[in-house]
Amino acid sequence: MKSAVIVFPGSNCDRDLKVAIELVTGHAPEMVWHKESELPAGIGLIAIPGGFSYGDYLRSGAMAARSPVMRAVSEAAGRGVPVLGICNGFQVLTEAGLLPGALMRNAGLSFVSRPVALTVENAQSLFTARYRQGEAISIPVAHHDGNYQADGETLDRLEGEGRVAFRYSESVNGSARQIAGIINDAGNVLGMMPHPERAMEPAHGNEDGRRLFEGLLEAVA
Repeated sequence: MKSAVIVFPGSNCDRDLKVAIELVTGHAPEMVWHKESELPAGIGLIAIPGGFSYGDYLRSGAMAARSPVMRAVSEAAGRGVPVLGICNGFQVLTEAGLLPGALMRNAGLSFVSRPVALTVENAQSLFTARYRQGEAISIPVAHHDGNYQADGETLDRLEGEGRVAFRYSESVNGSARQIAGIINDAGNVLGMMPHPERAMEPAHGNEDGRRLFEGLLEAVA
Protein backbone atom coordinates (compact mmCIF):
# COMPACT_ATOMS: atom_id res chain seq x y z
CA MET A 1 0.00 0.00 0.00
CA LYS A 2 1.37 3.40 -0.99
CA SER A 3 0.61 5.97 1.70
CA ALA A 4 1.28 9.61 2.55
CA VAL A 5 1.73 11.49 5.83
CA ILE A 6 0.95 15.20 5.57
CA VAL A 7 3.42 17.42 7.43
CA PHE A 8 2.65 20.96 8.63
CA PRO A 9 4.81 23.46 10.48
CA GLY A 10 4.37 22.34 14.09
CA SER A 11 3.51 18.70 13.37
CA ASN A 12 5.31 16.60 15.96
CA CYS A 13 3.78 13.13 15.56
CA ASP A 14 4.54 12.75 11.86
CA ARG A 15 7.55 10.50 12.45
CA ASP A 16 5.62 8.35 14.93
CA LEU A 17 2.91 7.90 12.31
CA LYS A 18 5.50 7.10 9.65
CA VAL A 19 7.00 4.38 11.85
CA ALA A 20 3.58 2.90 12.63
CA ILE A 21 2.54 2.72 8.97
CA GLU A 22 5.89 1.27 7.89
CA LEU A 23 5.75 -1.31 10.71
CA VAL A 24 2.42 -2.65 9.43
CA THR A 25 2.76 -2.20 5.67
CA GLY A 26 6.49 -2.79 5.23
CA HIS A 27 6.74 0.42 3.20
CA ALA A 28 7.63 3.89 4.41
CA PRO A 29 4.96 6.48 3.58
CA GLU A 30 5.65 9.55 1.50
CA MET A 31 6.15 12.57 3.76
CA VAL A 32 4.24 15.35 1.99
CA TRP A 33 4.94 18.97 2.96
CA HIS A 34 1.85 21.14 3.41
CA LYS A 35 2.78 23.52 0.58
CA GLU A 36 2.51 20.80 -2.05
CA SER A 37 -0.52 21.21 -4.27
CA GLU A 38 -0.63 17.57 -5.40
CA LEU A 39 -0.24 14.18 -3.77
CA PRO A 40 2.07 11.50 -5.18
CA ALA A 41 0.35 9.25 -7.70
CA GLY A 42 -1.20 6.03 -6.50
CA ILE A 43 -1.68 6.98 -2.85
CA GLY A 44 -3.97 4.50 -1.09
CA LEU A 45 -3.97 6.05 2.39
CA ILE A 46 -3.54 9.62 3.63
CA ALA A 47 -2.68 10.26 7.28
CA ILE A 48 -2.70 13.62 9.04
CA PRO A 49 -0.64 13.51 12.25
CA GLY A 50 -0.91 15.08 15.66
CA GLY A 51 1.01 18.11 16.83
CA PHE A 52 0.44 21.83 16.89
CA SER A 53 0.13 22.87 13.25
CA TYR A 54 0.94 26.57 12.90
CA GLY A 55 1.27 26.71 16.68
CA ASP A 56 -2.51 26.27 17.06
CA TYR A 57 -2.95 29.97 16.26
CA LEU A 58 -6.53 31.13 15.67
CA ARG A 59 -7.98 27.67 16.40
CA SER A 60 -6.34 24.27 16.41
CA GLY A 61 -6.09 23.11 12.80
CA ALA A 62 -7.68 26.25 11.34
CA MET A 63 -4.63 27.49 9.45
CA ALA A 64 -3.48 24.02 8.40
CA ALA A 65 -6.90 23.38 6.87
CA ARG A 66 -6.17 26.20 4.39
CA SER A 67 -2.80 24.82 3.31
CA PRO A 68 -2.47 24.03 -0.42
CA VAL A 69 -2.18 20.28 0.16
CA MET A 70 -5.60 20.10 1.81
CA ARG A 71 -7.36 20.71 -1.48
CA ALA A 72 -5.64 17.61 -2.84
CA VAL A 73 -6.55 15.71 0.34
CA SER A 74 -10.21 16.74 -0.03
CA GLU A 75 -10.25 15.68 -3.67
CA ALA A 76 -8.70 12.31 -2.81
CA ALA A 77 -11.22 11.78 -0.02
CA GLY A 78 -13.98 12.54 -2.50
CA ARG A 79 -12.65 9.74 -4.70
CA GLY A 80 -12.82 7.32 -1.77
CA VAL A 81 -9.18 7.33 -0.66
CA PRO A 82 -9.05 6.57 3.10
CA VAL A 83 -8.00 9.56 5.21
CA LEU A 84 -6.98 9.19 8.85
CA GLY A 85 -6.64 12.28 11.07
CA ILE A 86 -5.20 11.80 14.56
CA CYS A 87 -5.42 14.45 17.30
CA ASN A 88 -4.40 17.67 15.52
CA GLY A 89 -5.22 15.79 12.32
CA PHE A 90 -8.80 15.38 13.58
CA GLN A 91 -8.91 19.12 14.25
CA VAL A 92 -7.65 19.80 10.71
CA LEU A 93 -10.34 17.54 9.21
CA THR A 94 -13.14 19.37 11.03
CA GLU A 95 -11.73 22.77 10.07
CA ALA A 96 -11.44 21.63 6.44
CA GLY A 97 -15.08 20.50 6.42
CA LEU A 98 -14.26 16.83 5.87
CA LEU A 99 -15.85 15.97 9.21
CA PRO A 100 -18.63 17.76 11.11
CA GLY A 101 -18.33 19.46 14.48
CA ALA A 102 -15.40 21.12 16.20
CA LEU A 103 -12.72 20.36 18.79
CA MET A 104 -12.87 22.79 21.69
CA ARG A 105 -10.68 23.46 24.73
CA ASN A 106 -10.78 20.57 27.20
CA ALA A 107 -13.48 21.02 29.80
CA GLY A 108 -10.89 20.93 32.58
CA LEU A 109 -8.79 23.60 30.77
CA SER A 110 -5.71 21.42 31.10
CA PHE A 111 -3.59 19.28 28.82
CA VAL A 112 -4.48 15.59 29.14
CA SER A 113 -1.75 13.04 28.43
CA ARG A 114 -2.34 9.44 29.51
CA PRO A 115 -3.72 6.12 28.30
CA VAL A 116 -7.52 6.15 28.22
CA ALA A 117 -10.14 3.45 27.94
CA LEU A 118 -12.18 3.45 24.75
CA THR A 119 -15.16 1.49 23.51
CA VAL A 120 -15.30 0.46 19.85
CA GLU A 121 -18.71 1.72 18.73
CA ASN A 122 -18.52 0.68 15.08
CA ALA A 123 -16.46 -2.37 14.15
CA GLN A 124 -17.56 -2.45 10.51
CA SER A 125 -15.66 0.48 9.04
CA LEU A 126 -12.44 0.50 7.03
CA PHE A 127 -10.63 1.65 10.15
CA THR A 128 -12.15 -0.62 12.80
CA ALA A 129 -12.69 -3.96 11.07
CA ARG A 130 -10.00 -5.64 13.19
CA TYR A 131 -11.86 -4.76 16.41
CA ARG A 132 -14.98 -6.30 17.93
CA GLN A 133 -18.18 -4.33 18.37
CA GLY A 134 -18.27 -3.00 21.92
CA GLU A 135 -14.66 -4.03 22.60
CA ALA A 136 -12.79 -2.15 25.34
CA ILE A 137 -9.34 -0.96 24.28
CA SER A 138 -6.70 1.39 25.68
CA ILE A 139 -5.01 4.08 23.59
CA PRO A 140 -3.08 7.16 24.79
CA VAL A 141 -4.34 10.72 24.40
CA ALA A 142 -2.26 13.90 24.43
CA HIS A 143 -4.30 17.03 23.77
CA HIS A 144 -5.47 20.35 25.10
CA ASP A 145 -8.29 20.90 22.61
CA GLY A 146 -9.96 17.50 22.35
CA ASN A 147 -13.44 18.39 23.52
CA TYR A 148 -15.60 17.29 20.55
CA GLN A 149 -18.78 19.34 20.14
CA ALA A 150 -21.55 19.53 17.55
CA ASP A 151 -25.19 20.57 17.53
CA GLY A 152 -27.78 18.06 18.72
CA GLU A 153 -29.02 17.25 15.22
CA THR A 154 -25.50 16.43 14.04
CA LEU A 155 -24.81 14.29 17.11
CA ASP A 156 -28.05 12.37 16.59
CA ARG A 157 -27.17 11.82 12.94
CA LEU A 158 -23.68 10.55 13.80
CA GLU A 159 -25.17 8.14 16.32
CA GLY A 160 -28.01 7.02 14.07
CA GLU A 161 -25.77 6.41 11.07
CA GLY A 162 -23.18 4.47 13.06
CA ARG A 163 -20.53 7.10 12.47
CA VAL A 164 -19.20 7.21 16.03
CA ALA A 165 -16.13 4.99 15.75
CA PHE A 166 -14.76 5.27 19.29
CA ARG A 167 -16.17 6.54 22.55
CA TYR A 168 -14.39 7.35 25.79
CA SER A 169 -15.37 4.96 28.56
CA GLU A 170 -15.14 7.87 31.01
CA SER A 171 -15.22 11.63 30.70
CA VAL A 172 -11.75 12.64 29.52
CA ASN A 173 -12.15 16.13 28.07
CA GLY A 174 -15.86 17.00 28.12
CA SER A 175 -16.61 15.68 24.62
CA ALA A 176 -20.30 15.52 23.76
CA ARG A 177 -21.56 11.99 24.39
CA GLN A 178 -17.93 11.07 25.18
CA ILE A 179 -17.13 10.85 21.47
CA ALA A 180 -13.47 10.08 20.76
CA GLY A 181 -13.59 9.48 17.00
CA ILE A 182 -16.02 9.85 14.10
CA ILE A 183 -16.30 8.74 10.47
CA ASN A 184 -17.61 10.73 7.50
CA ASP A 185 -20.82 9.74 5.73
CA ALA A 186 -18.93 7.90 2.97
CA GLY A 187 -17.01 5.86 5.53
CA ASN A 188 -13.51 6.66 4.27
CA VAL A 189 -12.48 9.53 6.59
CA LEU A 190 -11.81 8.96 10.29
CA GLY A 191 -10.89 11.60 12.83
CA MET A 192 -9.90 10.57 16.34
CA MET A 193 -8.22 12.27 19.28
CA PRO A 194 -6.44 9.20 20.78
CA HIS A 195 -3.10 8.19 19.24
CA PRO A 196 -3.17 4.61 17.86
CA GLU A 197 0.40 5.05 16.60
CA ARG A 198 1.47 5.13 20.25
CA ALA A 199 0.00 1.70 20.98
CA MET A 200 1.69 -0.42 18.34
CA GLU A 201 3.99 -2.84 20.17
CA PRO A 202 4.60 -4.27 23.66
CA ALA A 203 7.17 -1.57 24.46
CA HIS A 204 4.31 0.96 24.21
CA GLY A 205 2.35 -0.86 26.91
CA ASN A 206 -0.14 -2.48 24.55
CA GLU A 207 -0.84 -3.07 20.86
CA ASP A 208 -4.46 -1.92 20.73
CA GLY A 209 -3.68 0.71 18.10
CA ARG A 210 -1.94 -1.67 15.74
CA ARG A 211 -5.15 -3.33 14.60
CA LEU A 212 -6.44 -0.05 13.19
CA PHE A 213 -3.52 0.06 10.74
CA GLU A 214 -3.71 -3.68 10.04
CA GLY A 215 -7.39 -3.39 9.18
CA LEU A 216 -6.70 -0.46 6.86
CA LEU A 217 -3.98 -2.45 5.09
CA GLU A 218 -6.38 -5.32 4.49
CA ALA A 219 -9.10 -2.98 3.27
CA VAL A 220 -7.05 -1.11 0.69
CA ALA A 221 -4.55 -3.81 -0.37
